[in-house]
Amino acid sequence: MARRRPCSASRAWARSVFAPCWRTASRRTRPCPTAVSRLKRRHALALPLLPLAACQRPSRGLDVAWLGPDPARAHALRAAAPKGSARQRRAQVVVVGAGVAGLTAARLLRARGVDVALIEWDLQAGGNSQGGQVRGLPCPLGAHYLPQPGTELPELQDLLVELGAAQRVAGRWQAHEALQVHAPSERLYDGHAWQPGLLPPTEDAAALAQRRRFALRVREAQRRIGFGLPTHRAPWTPAHAALDAEPFDAWLHREGLDEPGLRWYLDYCCRDDYGAGSATVSAWAGLQYFASRHGFHAPGDEDDDPHAAAPPVLTAPDGNAWLVRGLARELGESLHLQRLAVQLDEERHGVRLRCIGPDGLEEWRAAQAIVATPLFIAQRLLRQPPAALSAVALPRAPWLVANLWLDGPLAPRVGAPAAWDNVVRDSPTLGYVNAQHQSLDPRPGPQVLSLYWALPQADRQRLLDAPASAWADRAVAALTPTHPDLLQRLQAVRLTRWGHAMAVPVPGVRAQVAQGALAALRSARGRVRFAHADLAGYSVFEEAFYAGRAAAAGLA
Repeated sequence: MARRRPCSASRAWARSVFAPCWRTASRRTRPCPTAVSRLKRRHALALPLLPLAACQRPSRGLDVAWLGPDPARAHALRAAAPKGSARQRRAQVVVVGAGVAGLTAARLLRARGVDVALIEWDLQAGGNSQGGQVRGLPCPLGAHYLPQPGTELPELQDLLVELGAAQRVAGRWQAHEALQVHAPSERLYDGHAWQPGLLPPTEDAAALAQRRRFALRVREAQRRIGFGLPTHRAPWTPAHAALDAEPFDAWLHREGLDEPGLRWYLDYCCRDDYGAGSATVSAWAGLQYFASRHGFHAPGDEDDDPHAAAPPVLTAPDGNAWLVRGLARELGESLHLQRLAVQLDEERHGVRLRCIGPDGLEEWRAAQAIVATPLFIAQRLLRQPPAALSAVALPRAPWLVANLWLDGPLAPRVGAPAAWDNVVRDSPTLGYVNAQHQSLDPRPGPQVLSLYWALPQADRQRLLDAPASAWADRAVAALTPTHPDLLQRLQAVRLTRWGHAMAVPVPGVRAQVAQGALAALRSARGRVRFAHADLAGYSVFEEAFYAGRAAAAGLA
Protein backbone atom coordinates (compact mmCIF):
# COMPACT_ATOMS: atom_id res chain seq x y z
CA MET A 1 0.00 0.00 0.00
CA ALA A 2 1.35 3.41 -0.94
CA ARG A 3 2.45 5.60 1.92
CA ARG A 4 1.00 9.03 2.50
CA ARG A 5 2.58 11.82 4.49
CA PRO A 6 0.74 15.00 5.46
CA CYS A 7 1.79 18.19 3.76
CA SER A 8 4.19 20.51 5.59
CA ALA A 9 1.31 22.72 6.74
CA SER A 10 -0.45 19.72 8.31
CA ARG A 11 2.75 18.69 10.08
CA ALA A 12 3.21 22.19 11.48
CA TRP A 13 -0.39 22.29 12.66
CA ALA A 14 -0.08 18.85 14.27
CA ARG A 15 2.99 19.92 16.25
CA SER A 16 1.06 22.86 17.69
CA VAL A 17 -2.15 21.03 18.57
CA PHE A 18 -0.41 18.00 20.13
CA ALA A 19 1.93 20.13 22.27
CA PRO A 20 3.45 19.34 24.68
CA CYS A 21 3.40 15.67 23.66
CA TRP A 22 4.51 16.08 20.03
CA ARG A 23 8.25 16.45 20.54
CA THR A 24 8.79 13.10 22.22
CA ALA A 25 6.34 11.34 19.93
CA SER A 26 7.91 12.57 16.70
CA ARG A 27 11.48 12.02 17.84
CA ARG A 28 11.34 8.58 19.37
CA THR A 29 8.54 6.51 17.92
CA ARG A 30 8.10 4.27 14.93
CA PRO A 31 4.74 3.61 13.18
CA CYS A 32 4.34 4.98 9.66
CA PRO A 33 1.10 6.51 8.30
CA THR A 34 -0.59 5.11 5.22
CA ALA A 35 -4.24 5.25 4.14
CA VAL A 36 -7.11 5.56 6.59
CA SER A 37 -9.88 3.07 7.37
CA ARG A 38 -13.06 2.79 9.40
CA LEU A 39 -13.23 1.44 12.92
CA LYS A 40 -15.23 1.39 16.09
CA ARG A 41 -13.54 1.44 19.49
CA ARG A 42 -13.66 3.05 22.85
CA HIS A 43 -13.11 1.04 25.92
CA ALA A 44 -12.97 -2.47 27.33
CA LEU A 45 -14.50 -5.78 28.33
CA ALA A 46 -16.55 -6.76 31.36
CA LEU A 47 -15.99 -10.50 31.78
CA PRO A 48 -15.60 -12.06 35.27
CA LEU A 49 -12.10 -11.76 36.70
CA LEU A 50 -9.92 -14.57 37.92
CA PRO A 51 -8.43 -14.05 41.39
CA LEU A 52 -5.49 -11.70 41.30
CA ALA A 53 -3.29 -14.37 42.81
CA ALA A 54 -3.93 -16.63 39.82
CA CYS A 55 -1.68 -14.51 37.60
CA GLN A 56 1.97 -15.43 37.35
CA ARG A 57 4.22 -12.53 38.24
CA PRO A 58 6.65 -11.31 35.59
CA SER A 59 10.07 -12.97 35.82
CA ARG A 60 11.87 -9.70 36.44
CA GLY A 61 11.17 -6.48 38.26
CA LEU A 62 9.25 -3.73 36.49
CA ASP A 63 8.85 -0.02 37.06
CA VAL A 64 5.17 0.00 38.11
CA ALA A 65 3.12 2.89 39.49
CA TRP A 66 -0.31 4.51 39.45
CA LEU A 67 -0.78 7.46 37.11
CA GLY A 68 -3.68 9.90 37.00
CA PRO A 69 -6.46 10.80 39.45
CA ASP A 70 -6.10 9.58 43.04
CA PRO A 71 -9.41 8.00 44.14
CA ALA A 72 -8.54 8.45 47.81
CA ARG A 73 -8.49 12.22 47.42
CA ALA A 74 -11.80 12.22 45.56
CA HIS A 75 -13.40 10.15 48.33
CA ALA A 76 -12.84 13.05 50.74
CA LEU A 77 -16.17 14.29 49.40
CA ARG A 78 -17.84 11.57 51.49
CA ALA A 79 -16.75 13.27 54.70
CA ALA A 80 -18.79 15.97 56.40
CA ALA A 81 -18.35 19.48 55.06
CA PRO A 82 -15.42 21.17 56.84
CA LYS A 83 -16.13 23.91 59.35
CA GLY A 84 -14.30 27.10 60.10
CA SER A 85 -13.34 30.28 58.31
CA ALA A 86 -12.75 30.21 54.59
CA ARG A 87 -11.11 32.45 52.05
CA GLN A 88 -13.86 34.39 50.26
CA ARG A 89 -13.92 34.28 46.45
CA ARG A 90 -16.44 35.64 43.91
CA ALA A 91 -17.48 35.04 40.31
CA GLN A 92 -20.58 35.55 38.21
CA VAL A 93 -20.88 31.82 37.51
CA VAL A 94 -19.13 28.93 39.21
CA VAL A 95 -18.76 25.67 37.26
CA VAL A 96 -17.96 22.54 39.27
CA GLY A 97 -16.07 19.86 37.37
CA ALA A 98 -13.54 20.36 34.55
CA GLY A 99 -14.41 17.37 32.43
CA VAL A 100 -15.55 17.84 28.84
CA ALA A 101 -18.96 19.25 29.85
CA GLY A 102 -17.53 21.69 32.40
CA LEU A 103 -14.76 22.86 30.08
CA THR A 104 -17.26 23.41 27.27
CA ALA A 105 -19.63 25.39 29.49
CA ALA A 106 -16.86 27.54 31.00
CA ARG A 107 -15.34 28.22 27.59
CA LEU A 108 -18.63 29.45 26.15
CA LEU A 109 -19.41 31.60 29.18
CA ARG A 110 -15.97 33.21 29.12
CA ALA A 111 -16.37 33.90 25.38
CA ARG A 112 -19.54 35.84 26.26
CA GLY A 113 -17.59 37.94 28.74
CA VAL A 114 -18.92 36.19 31.85
CA ASP A 115 -16.65 36.09 34.91
CA VAL A 116 -16.55 32.31 35.41
CA ALA A 117 -14.69 30.13 37.91
CA LEU A 118 -14.14 26.49 36.89
CA ILE A 119 -13.48 24.35 39.97
CA GLU A 120 -11.69 20.99 39.59
CA TRP A 121 -10.45 18.63 42.31
CA ASP A 122 -7.81 16.91 40.16
CA LEU A 123 -4.30 18.00 39.21
CA GLN A 124 -5.36 18.52 35.59
CA ALA A 125 -8.56 19.12 33.67
CA GLY A 126 -10.22 16.67 31.35
CA GLY A 127 -11.99 14.08 33.46
CA ASN A 128 -11.69 10.67 31.82
CA SER A 129 -10.29 12.30 28.66
CA GLN A 130 -6.96 13.05 30.35
CA GLY A 131 -3.59 12.18 28.87
CA GLY A 132 -0.21 11.53 30.42
CA GLN A 133 3.33 10.39 29.72
CA VAL A 134 5.40 7.30 30.48
CA ARG A 135 9.13 7.92 30.34
CA GLY A 136 8.61 10.87 28.03
CA LEU A 137 6.16 9.20 25.64
CA PRO A 138 2.57 10.52 25.50
CA CYS A 139 -0.33 8.15 26.15
CA PRO A 140 -4.06 8.28 26.95
CA LEU A 141 -5.29 7.81 30.50
CA GLY A 142 -8.88 7.35 29.37
CA ALA A 143 -10.88 8.03 26.20
CA HIS A 144 -8.61 7.84 23.18
CA TYR A 145 -10.62 8.81 20.10
CA LEU A 146 -13.45 10.92 18.73
CA PRO A 147 -15.62 9.79 15.80
CA GLN A 148 -15.69 12.43 13.09
CA PRO A 149 -18.86 14.46 13.76
CA GLY A 150 -21.54 14.56 11.11
CA THR A 151 -23.82 17.36 10.02
CA GLU A 152 -26.29 16.53 12.81
CA LEU A 153 -23.83 18.05 15.31
CA PRO A 154 -22.55 21.20 13.55
CA GLU A 155 -21.49 22.76 16.86
CA LEU A 156 -18.85 20.06 17.30
CA GLN A 157 -17.70 20.53 13.71
CA ASP A 158 -17.37 24.24 14.45
CA LEU A 159 -15.35 23.54 17.60
CA LEU A 160 -12.86 21.42 15.68
CA VAL A 161 -12.48 24.21 13.12
CA GLU A 162 -11.90 26.69 15.96
CA LEU A 163 -9.26 24.41 17.48
CA GLY A 164 -7.46 24.20 14.14
CA ALA A 165 -8.21 20.49 13.81
CA ALA A 166 -10.44 20.86 10.74
CA GLN A 167 -11.35 23.32 8.02
CA ARG A 168 -14.22 24.06 5.70
CA VAL A 169 -13.39 23.86 2.00
CA ALA A 170 -16.14 25.13 -0.31
CA GLY A 171 -18.54 24.70 2.58
CA ARG A 172 -17.50 21.10 3.24
CA TRP A 173 -16.07 20.17 6.63
CA GLN A 174 -12.72 18.31 6.56
CA ALA A 175 -10.62 17.09 9.48
CA HIS A 176 -6.84 17.43 9.30
CA GLU A 177 -5.21 14.27 8.01
CA ALA A 178 -2.69 14.31 10.88
CA LEU A 179 -5.53 13.55 13.32
CA GLN A 180 -7.16 10.78 11.29
CA VAL A 181 -6.18 7.28 12.36
CA HIS A 182 -3.51 5.94 10.03
CA ALA A 183 -3.85 2.51 8.48
CA PRO A 184 -3.74 -0.25 9.49
CA SER A 185 -6.37 0.90 11.95
CA GLU A 186 -7.59 -2.29 13.62
CA ARG A 187 -7.07 -6.03 13.78
CA LEU A 188 -8.47 -9.03 15.65
CA TYR A 189 -6.65 -12.11 16.95
CA ASP A 190 -8.98 -15.09 16.46
CA GLY A 191 -6.89 -17.66 18.33
CA HIS A 192 -4.79 -18.60 15.30
CA ALA A 193 -3.74 -15.45 13.47
CA TRP A 194 -4.36 -11.71 13.33
CA GLN A 195 -7.24 -10.73 11.04
CA PRO A 196 -7.86 -7.22 9.61
CA GLY A 197 -10.84 -5.44 11.16
CA LEU A 198 -12.77 -6.35 14.30
CA LEU A 199 -15.76 -8.24 12.87
CA PRO A 200 -14.71 -11.91 12.81
CA PRO A 201 -14.37 -13.02 9.18
CA THR A 202 -16.54 -15.80 7.84
CA GLU A 203 -17.42 -17.44 4.52
CA ASP A 204 -20.44 -19.28 5.89
CA ALA A 205 -23.53 -18.32 3.88
CA ALA A 206 -25.89 -18.49 6.87
CA ALA A 207 -23.57 -16.31 8.97
CA LEU A 208 -23.27 -13.73 6.19
CA ALA A 209 -27.06 -13.69 5.82
CA GLN A 210 -27.48 -12.89 9.52
CA ARG A 211 -24.97 -10.05 9.30
CA ARG A 212 -26.81 -8.59 6.31
CA ARG A 213 -30.08 -8.92 8.23
CA PHE A 214 -28.65 -7.03 11.20
CA ALA A 215 -27.41 -4.31 8.83
CA LEU A 216 -30.96 -4.07 7.48
CA ARG A 217 -32.39 -3.73 11.01
CA VAL A 218 -29.94 -0.90 11.73
CA ARG A 219 -30.98 0.93 8.55
CA GLU A 220 -34.64 0.48 9.47
CA ALA A 221 -33.92 1.90 12.92
CA GLN A 222 -32.22 4.91 11.34
CA ARG A 223 -34.93 5.61 8.79
CA ARG A 224 -38.18 4.56 10.46
CA ILE A 225 -37.57 5.03 14.19
CA GLY A 226 -34.88 7.69 14.37
CA PHE A 227 -31.57 7.75 16.25
CA GLY A 228 -28.99 10.47 16.64
CA LEU A 229 -26.23 12.20 18.57
CA PRO A 230 -26.89 13.96 20.82
CA THR A 231 -29.80 11.83 21.98
CA HIS A 232 -31.78 14.91 23.03
CA ARG A 233 -32.20 15.82 19.37
CA ALA A 234 -33.56 12.37 18.49
CA PRO A 235 -37.27 11.50 18.74
CA TRP A 236 -38.88 9.47 21.53
CA THR A 237 -41.71 7.22 20.41
CA PRO A 238 -43.41 4.00 21.59
CA ALA A 239 -40.95 2.13 19.34
CA HIS A 240 -38.02 3.64 21.27
CA ALA A 241 -39.72 2.82 24.58
CA ALA A 242 -40.11 -0.82 23.54
CA LEU A 243 -36.41 -1.07 22.65
CA ASP A 244 -35.44 0.58 25.93
CA ALA A 245 -37.52 -1.89 27.94
CA GLU A 246 -35.54 -5.05 27.09
CA PRO A 247 -31.88 -6.14 27.01
CA PHE A 248 -30.11 -6.10 23.69
CA ASP A 249 -29.48 -9.85 23.91
CA ALA A 250 -33.21 -10.51 24.21
CA TRP A 251 -33.92 -8.38 21.14
CA LEU A 252 -31.24 -10.16 19.13
CA HIS A 253 -32.68 -13.53 20.14
CA ARG A 254 -36.16 -12.52 19.00
CA GLU A 255 -34.70 -11.36 15.69
CA GLY A 256 -33.05 -14.75 15.19
CA LEU A 257 -29.57 -13.22 15.25
CA ASP A 258 -27.47 -15.85 16.99
CA GLU A 259 -24.41 -16.30 14.75
CA PRO A 260 -21.42 -16.53 17.15
CA GLY A 261 -19.12 -14.11 15.31
CA LEU A 262 -21.81 -11.45 15.02
CA ARG A 263 -22.92 -11.88 18.63
CA TRP A 264 -19.34 -11.62 19.91
CA TYR A 265 -18.81 -8.44 17.91
CA LEU A 266 -22.05 -6.81 19.08
CA ASP A 267 -21.24 -7.71 22.69
CA TYR A 268 -17.78 -6.21 22.21
CA CYS A 269 -19.24 -3.00 20.80
CA CYS A 270 -21.53 -2.60 23.82
CA ARG A 271 -18.59 -3.02 26.18
CA ASP A 272 -16.66 -0.64 23.98
CA ASP A 273 -19.09 2.28 24.32
CA TYR A 274 -20.94 1.43 27.53
CA GLY A 275 -18.65 -0.64 29.76
CA ALA A 276 -21.14 -3.53 29.87
CA GLY A 277 -22.15 -6.28 27.48
CA SER A 278 -25.18 -6.95 25.32
CA ALA A 279 -26.88 -8.93 28.09
CA THR A 280 -26.79 -5.83 30.34
CA VAL A 281 -27.48 -2.80 28.14
CA SER A 282 -30.83 -2.09 26.54
CA ALA A 283 -31.77 -2.88 22.95
CA TRP A 284 -32.03 0.89 22.41
CA ALA A 285 -28.38 1.24 23.47
CA GLY A 286 -27.28 -1.64 21.25
CA LEU A 287 -28.85 -0.04 18.19
CA GLN A 288 -27.78 3.48 19.21
CA TYR A 289 -24.12 2.43 18.88
CA PHE A 290 -24.62 1.92 15.12
CA ALA A 291 -27.75 3.84 14.12
CA SER A 292 -26.66 7.17 15.65
CA ARG A 293 -23.48 7.24 13.57
CA HIS A 294 -22.55 5.38 10.42
CA GLY A 295 -24.59 2.21 10.56
CA PHE A 296 -23.43 -1.39 10.26
CA HIS A 297 -21.95 -2.64 6.98
CA ALA A 298 -21.90 -6.35 6.18
CA PRO A 299 -20.18 -8.00 3.20
CA GLY A 300 -22.69 -8.48 0.40
CA ASP A 301 -25.15 -6.04 1.95
CA GLU A 302 -27.46 -4.72 -0.76
CA ASP A 303 -26.70 -1.18 0.39
CA ASP A 304 -23.02 -1.88 0.95
CA ASP A 305 -21.21 0.91 -0.87
CA PRO A 306 -17.41 0.92 -0.48
CA HIS A 307 -17.48 4.69 -0.76
CA ALA A 308 -20.00 4.99 2.09
CA ALA A 309 -17.79 3.47 4.79
CA ALA A 310 -17.58 5.33 8.07
CA PRO A 311 -14.99 8.11 8.02
CA PRO A 312 -11.88 7.56 10.13
CA VAL A 313 -11.95 8.58 13.76
CA LEU A 314 -9.75 11.32 15.20
CA THR A 315 -7.02 10.60 17.71
CA ALA A 316 -3.61 11.71 18.96
CA PRO A 317 -0.72 10.06 20.83
CA ASP A 318 -2.31 10.95 24.18
CA GLY A 319 -5.88 10.16 23.15
CA ASN A 320 -8.53 12.84 23.63
CA ALA A 321 -6.24 15.02 25.73
CA TRP A 322 -5.65 17.25 22.69
CA LEU A 323 -9.37 18.12 22.80
CA VAL A 324 -9.14 18.93 26.49
CA ARG A 325 -6.18 21.23 25.89
CA GLY A 326 -8.11 22.98 23.15
CA LEU A 327 -11.15 23.53 25.34
CA ALA A 328 -9.01 24.83 28.22
CA ARG A 329 -6.74 27.00 26.09
CA GLU A 330 -8.62 30.30 26.60
CA LEU A 331 -9.67 29.78 30.22
CA GLY A 332 -6.49 31.10 31.81
CA GLU A 333 -7.01 32.02 35.47
CA SER A 334 -10.65 30.95 35.30
CA LEU A 335 -9.52 27.33 35.76
CA HIS A 336 -8.89 26.49 39.42
CA LEU A 337 -7.30 23.07 39.90
CA GLN A 338 -6.75 21.06 43.10
CA ARG A 339 -9.95 22.33 44.69
CA LEU A 340 -12.31 19.68 46.01
CA ALA A 341 -15.88 21.02 46.07
CA VAL A 342 -17.63 19.65 49.15
CA GLN A 343 -20.88 21.61 49.53
CA LEU A 344 -23.07 23.70 47.24
CA ASP A 345 -26.02 25.71 48.57
CA GLU A 346 -28.61 27.59 46.58
CA GLU A 347 -29.43 30.79 48.44
CA ARG A 348 -31.87 33.63 47.99
CA HIS A 349 -29.54 35.85 46.00
CA GLY A 350 -27.10 33.34 44.53
CA VAL A 351 -25.13 30.22 45.30
CA ARG A 352 -22.40 29.40 47.78
CA LEU A 353 -19.76 26.75 47.10
CA ARG A 354 -17.36 25.51 49.76
CA CYS A 355 -14.25 23.68 48.62
CA ILE A 356 -10.92 22.52 49.97
CA GLY A 357 -8.08 24.22 48.10
CA PRO A 358 -4.29 24.00 48.27
CA ASP A 359 -4.25 26.66 51.00
CA GLY A 360 -7.28 25.53 52.98
CA LEU A 361 -11.00 26.25 52.81
CA GLU A 362 -12.43 28.47 50.09
CA GLU A 363 -15.95 29.82 49.81
CA TRP A 364 -17.11 30.90 46.37
CA ARG A 365 -20.17 33.08 45.93
CA ALA A 366 -21.78 33.51 42.55
CA ALA A 367 -25.08 34.37 40.96
CA GLN A 368 -25.42 30.92 39.38
CA ALA A 369 -23.73 27.54 39.27
CA ILE A 370 -23.33 24.73 36.75
CA VAL A 371 -22.71 21.31 38.27
CA ALA A 372 -20.69 19.43 35.64
CA THR A 373 -19.88 16.36 37.71
CA PRO A 374 -21.23 12.81 37.48
CA LEU A 375 -24.69 12.84 39.01
CA PHE A 376 -23.80 10.59 41.94
CA ILE A 377 -21.25 13.26 42.96
CA ALA A 378 -23.83 16.02 42.47
CA GLN A 379 -26.11 14.15 44.88
CA ARG A 380 -23.45 14.45 47.60
CA LEU A 381 -22.45 18.00 46.68
CA LEU A 382 -25.84 19.71 46.99
CA ARG A 383 -27.02 19.98 50.57
CA GLN A 384 -30.62 20.20 49.32
CA PRO A 385 -30.67 18.33 45.99
CA PRO A 386 -33.79 18.58 43.83
CA ALA A 387 -36.14 15.60 43.84
CA ALA A 388 -35.16 14.62 40.30
CA LEU A 389 -31.48 14.41 41.25
CA SER A 390 -32.24 12.27 44.29
CA ALA A 391 -34.26 9.90 42.09
CA VAL A 392 -31.40 9.16 39.67
CA ALA A 393 -29.61 5.83 40.13
CA LEU A 394 -27.34 5.06 37.18
CA PRO A 395 -25.21 1.90 37.30
CA ARG A 396 -21.58 2.68 36.54
CA ALA A 397 -18.71 0.70 35.05
CA PRO A 398 -15.23 0.83 36.63
CA TRP A 399 -12.25 0.98 34.29
CA LEU A 400 -8.54 0.22 34.34
CA VAL A 401 -6.15 1.66 31.75
CA ALA A 402 -2.65 0.15 31.70
CA ASN A 403 0.05 1.95 29.72
CA LEU A 404 2.99 -0.35 28.99
CA TRP A 405 6.32 1.23 27.95
CA LEU A 406 8.34 -0.97 25.58
CA ASP A 407 11.90 -0.31 24.45
CA GLY A 408 11.03 -1.31 20.89
CA PRO A 409 8.31 -2.80 18.69
CA LEU A 410 7.02 -6.31 19.35
CA ALA A 411 7.88 -9.10 16.93
CA PRO A 412 5.42 -9.54 14.04
CA ARG A 413 2.96 -12.43 14.34
CA VAL A 414 1.06 -14.46 11.78
CA GLY A 415 -1.59 -12.51 9.89
CA ALA A 416 -2.41 -8.82 9.71
CA PRO A 417 0.34 -6.36 10.72
CA ALA A 418 0.33 -4.33 13.92
CA ALA A 419 -2.47 -1.76 13.95
CA TRP A 420 -3.59 1.19 16.03
CA ASP A 421 -6.32 -0.90 17.69
CA ASN A 422 -5.44 -4.52 18.53
CA VAL A 423 -8.11 -6.83 19.98
CA VAL A 424 -7.88 -10.45 21.15
CA ARG A 425 -11.16 -12.31 20.81
CA ASP A 426 -12.51 -13.68 24.12
CA SER A 427 -9.81 -11.93 26.16
CA PRO A 428 -10.83 -10.54 29.57
CA THR A 429 -9.63 -7.18 28.22
CA LEU A 430 -10.64 -5.34 25.09
CA GLY A 431 -7.08 -5.17 23.80
CA TYR A 432 -4.79 -2.22 23.34
CA VAL A 433 -4.08 0.82 21.20
CA ASN A 434 -0.58 1.80 20.18
CA ALA A 435 -0.19 5.34 21.52
CA GLN A 436 2.58 6.10 19.01
CA HIS A 437 0.74 4.77 15.93
CA GLN A 438 0.04 8.35 14.82
CA SER A 439 3.70 9.32 14.84
CA LEU A 440 5.13 10.60 11.57
CA ASP A 441 8.58 9.16 12.36
CA PRO A 442 9.08 5.77 10.61
CA ARG A 443 12.16 4.81 12.67
CA PRO A 444 11.72 1.98 15.20
CA GLY A 445 11.92 3.06 18.81
CA PRO A 446 10.21 2.96 22.20
CA GLN A 447 6.43 2.86 22.26
CA VAL A 448 3.51 2.68 24.66
CA LEU A 449 0.67 0.16 24.43
CA SER A 450 -2.51 1.34 26.18
CA LEU A 451 -4.52 -1.64 27.44
CA TYR A 452 -8.21 -1.05 28.26
CA TRP A 453 -10.20 -3.09 30.75
CA ALA A 454 -13.81 -2.47 31.81
CA LEU A 455 -14.46 -4.37 35.01
CA PRO A 456 -17.64 -5.75 36.58
CA GLN A 457 -19.13 -3.43 39.17
CA ALA A 458 -18.37 -6.04 41.81
CA ASP A 459 -14.64 -5.50 41.23
CA ARG A 460 -14.67 -1.76 41.90
CA GLN A 461 -13.34 -2.15 45.44
CA ARG A 462 -10.65 -4.57 44.27
CA LEU A 463 -9.58 -2.01 41.69
CA LEU A 464 -9.19 0.57 44.44
CA ASP A 465 -7.58 -1.69 47.06
CA ALA A 466 -5.23 -4.03 45.18
CA PRO A 467 -1.65 -2.77 44.65
CA ALA A 468 -0.51 -1.50 41.28
CA SER A 469 1.83 -4.49 40.93
CA ALA A 470 -1.10 -6.92 41.06
CA TRP A 471 -2.95 -5.13 38.27
CA ALA A 472 0.27 -4.80 36.25
CA ASP A 473 0.67 -8.58 36.49
CA ARG A 474 -2.86 -9.04 35.15
CA ALA A 475 -2.25 -6.65 32.27
CA VAL A 476 0.96 -8.42 31.31
CA ALA A 477 -0.70 -11.84 31.60
CA ALA A 478 -3.47 -10.70 29.24
CA LEU A 479 -0.99 -9.84 26.48
CA THR A 480 1.76 -12.46 26.74
CA PRO A 481 -0.22 -15.29 25.04
CA THR A 482 -0.34 -13.30 21.79
CA HIS A 483 2.99 -11.47 22.33
CA PRO A 484 5.55 -13.93 23.84
CA ASP A 485 8.34 -11.36 23.55
CA LEU A 486 6.46 -8.76 25.61
CA LEU A 487 8.56 -9.27 28.75
CA GLN A 488 11.75 -8.83 26.74
CA ARG A 489 10.60 -5.36 25.69
CA LEU A 490 8.58 -4.19 28.69
CA GLN A 491 10.29 -1.71 31.01
CA ALA A 492 7.54 0.23 32.81
CA VAL A 493 3.81 0.08 33.51
CA ARG A 494 1.59 2.99 34.53
CA LEU A 495 -1.97 2.23 35.60
CA THR A 496 -4.98 4.54 35.83
CA ARG A 497 -8.07 3.72 37.89
CA TRP A 498 -11.54 5.01 37.06
CA GLY A 499 -13.78 3.68 39.82
CA HIS A 500 -16.98 5.17 38.35
CA ALA A 501 -15.85 5.72 34.78
CA MET A 502 -19.12 5.73 32.88
CA ALA A 503 -22.88 5.36 33.20
CA VAL A 504 -24.31 2.11 31.81
CA PRO A 505 -27.55 2.44 29.74
CA VAL A 506 -29.42 -0.54 31.18
CA PRO A 507 -33.11 -1.04 30.27
CA GLY A 508 -35.18 1.92 31.44
CA VAL A 509 -32.40 4.52 31.42
CA ARG A 510 -33.36 6.03 28.06
CA ALA A 511 -36.91 6.55 29.36
CA GLN A 512 -35.43 8.63 32.20
CA VAL A 513 -33.60 10.71 29.59
CA ALA A 514 -36.71 11.26 27.50
CA GLN A 515 -39.37 11.90 30.12
CA GLY A 516 -38.10 10.96 33.57
CA ALA A 517 -35.68 12.26 36.19
CA LEU A 518 -32.84 12.88 33.72
CA ALA A 519 -35.15 14.91 31.49
CA ALA A 520 -36.19 16.99 34.51
CA LEU A 521 -32.56 17.72 35.41
CA ARG A 522 -31.70 18.71 31.86
CA SER A 523 -34.55 21.22 31.77
CA ALA A 524 -34.08 22.46 35.35
CA ARG A 525 -34.39 26.20 35.82
CA GLY A 526 -32.96 28.04 38.76
CA ARG A 527 -29.63 29.12 40.09
CA VAL A 528 -28.16 25.62 39.78
CA ARG A 529 -28.00 23.88 36.37
CA PHE A 530 -26.59 20.46 35.49
CA ALA A 531 -24.21 19.50 32.68
CA HIS A 532 -22.76 16.02 32.25
CA ALA A 533 -22.92 13.08 29.85
CA ASP A 534 -24.90 11.31 32.60
CA LEU A 535 -27.90 13.35 31.47
CA ALA A 536 -27.89 11.20 28.32
CA GLY A 537 -27.64 7.98 30.34
CA TYR A 538 -24.27 6.96 28.88
CA SER A 539 -20.79 8.44 28.47
CA VAL A 540 -19.43 9.66 25.14
CA PHE A 541 -17.71 12.91 24.20
CA GLU A 542 -20.56 14.17 22.02
CA GLU A 543 -23.10 13.95 24.85
CA ALA A 544 -20.81 15.70 27.35
CA PHE A 545 -20.03 18.45 24.85
CA TYR A 546 -23.72 19.02 24.12
CA ALA A 547 -24.61 19.05 27.83
CA GLY A 548 -22.00 21.73 28.51
CA ARG A 549 -23.25 23.90 25.65
CA ALA A 550 -26.88 23.51 26.72
CA ALA A 551 -26.15 24.48 30.33
CA ALA A 552 -24.16 27.57 29.30
CA ALA A 553 -26.89 28.63 26.87
CA GLY A 554 -29.48 28.22 29.62
CA LEU A 555 -27.72 30.88 31.69
CA ALA A 556 -27.98 33.47 28.91
